[in-house]
Amino acid sequence: MWFLYGLSWASTVLQICFVTLAIAAGLYYLAELVEEYTVMTAKVIRWMVVFVLLTYIGLFIFENIPTALVACGIIAQLAHLALLSSFPFFTVSSPAFILAVIMVIVNHYFAFSYFGENYYPFSEVMAYFTICMWLVPFAFFVSLSANENVLPTISERRPLMSDDSDVVTNYFSKKQKGYGLLSVFNSVKDSVTPNKGQFKSY
Repeated sequence: MWFLYGLSWASTVLQICFVTLAIAAGLYYLAELVEEYTVMTAKVIRWMVVFVLLTYIGLFIFENIPTALVACGIIAQLAHLALLSSFPFFTVSSPAFILAVIMVIVNHYFAFSYFGENYYPFSEVMAYFTICMWLVPFAFFVSLSANENVLPTISERRPLMSDDSDVVTNYFSKKQKGYGLLSVFNSVKDSVTPNKGQFKSY
């Protein structure tokens, strides 16, 4: 009895590890696609925002969702559209970025308050959170590394310049310090897997 119980816990741990590896592999593949097809990624995110906006309109017409919840969701999607104007570059101090972050917090507060007071099946609650609240922010999160392979432009001259160095040199020096999702995965891969020079020929 106890042996099978211990096996169940061991299998649960293995399943969690397999699911984690699968999610990490999927995110790595998505991050590579985003870096390779930046323009297409912007179009996909824009269509995601339009889809979420239509979803909010449908919830307002066909469901008894509070007007405040729908209005906050629409404001968040408009902030996401404003972020796309400078995609794949994001400025943390920009009004659109600040508004988008604030609306994520506000939307979660209103959503938890509403669904905590009103009963809905778990599948419907997860459908609302997945489509209306997590889909577009997750797409932006995956696309954080998209601007690491974009060549510098004239508009980037001022932030890229430091002292009297030229734009291209400073750009490639900054590019080596990636901060996107793909850079995180690459750093983890380099720290876990050995280099080719570490293998000894026998």
